[in-house]
Amino acid sequence: MFRRPSIPAVAAGDVADDVYLLDVREDDEWAAGHAPGAVHVPMMQIPAFIDDIPEDRDVVVVCRAGGRSAQVVAFLQQNGRDRTINLDGGMQSWASAGRPMVSEDGGVPRVL
Repeated sequence: MFRRPSIPAVAAGDVADDVYLLDVREDDEWAAGHAPGAVHVPMMQIPAFIDDIPEDRDVVVVCRAGGRSAQVVAFLQQNGRDRTINLDGGMQSWASAGRPMVSEDGGVPRVL
């Protein structure tokens, strides 16, 4: 009766190297480890930065496990960003798939 809208998702291994990857995790999570080339905008700041998010290309949204990013995808789609996709399993699946990661804190990249 009350179905949630389907959120498009992509597996970590299927994300193209040149995709616009939007990381919506908190600052400490970002610093510990993130995908090279990702753009960092914490989830609660998305409304203020919505105009900076491309409308003309695919945007893959990522968090730690996929819950927050799914909420951001729903919000962005409700606001005209139809080409937004959730990273299934978040950075946990990214790391498990052996995708590249970098850290901002000088340590070995890790997912918090």
